[in-house]
Amino acid sequence: MAKLSAAQYGKDNIRVYKVHRNEQTGVHDVVEMTVCVLLQGDIETSYTQADNSVIVATDTMKNTVYVMAKLHPVTPPELFGAIVATHFVETYKHIHVARVNIVTHRWTRMTVDGNHHPHSFMRDGAETRKVEAVATEGKGIDIRSAIAGLLVLKSTGSAFHGFIRNEFTTLPEVDDRILSTEVDCGWTWLKFADVKAIEAAVPKFDEAWSNARDVTLQTFAKDESASVQNTMYKMCEQILAAVPMVEAVEYSLPNKHYFQIGMHLQR
Repeated sequence: MAKLSAAQYGKDNIRVYKVHRNEQTGVHDVVEMTVCVLLQGDIETSYTQADNSVIVATDTMKNTVYVMAKLHPVTPPELFGAIVATHFVETYKHIHVARVNIVTHRWTRMTVDGNHHPHSFMRDGAETRKVEAVATEGKGIDIRSAIAGLLVLKSTGSAFHGFIRNEFTTLPEVDDRILSTEVDCGWTWLKFADVKAIEAAVPKFDEAWSNARDVTLQTFAKDESASVQNTMYKMCEQILAAVPMVEAVEYSLPNKHYFQIGMHLQR
């Protein structure tokens, strides 16, 4: 006999764009996000008995995100994610876990005639800021923050040798090589009791993001890298030291290979 072991559903690709207008200076600040909401709880009968009475419609999820964005700050994204997740757990008693994923897209203020333009922006890269906020009934809120899609390259200062070699190895050992990667760096915060605890920590979220980004770029540039593994470990150590409220750091640094072409091909 079939049995439902787990269930989760939700709404993805909720696009949110909010403008903060300073009426005195005329300066605008913009935030663009893509939000995903996933819910868990007593929803088994919607699968097993076609009982839609336990379903919070995805249309409701989408509109809830819009209303929360109107009523509350959307920055830092850690706070906004926690607000949205907590709303679903507190509003619907049969929903016990709400997971909110936020991708904040990059908009950088333009410089025009040597001055920062008050309301014009450009996207100067594919890098995004990511947040996952998980509110669990009676167990607080878990937050994971991340940098994703940050493409970096250095033309020297990287080596790779001394690794295991056998009959399956063709990679030559090198003392100097081009190193390029697309950074995905995530850090998990100590558990928060509720939204109020997250509100009290608000300044720390942007500070941690800046620290993680600076550590990543400076270590990548300055480290005489013996391996990607060792370089990312050094990054993790520095972020943990800089942000005591973070309990774990993870990196993914996949190689973007550049191979030297032998000059014997020249004619």
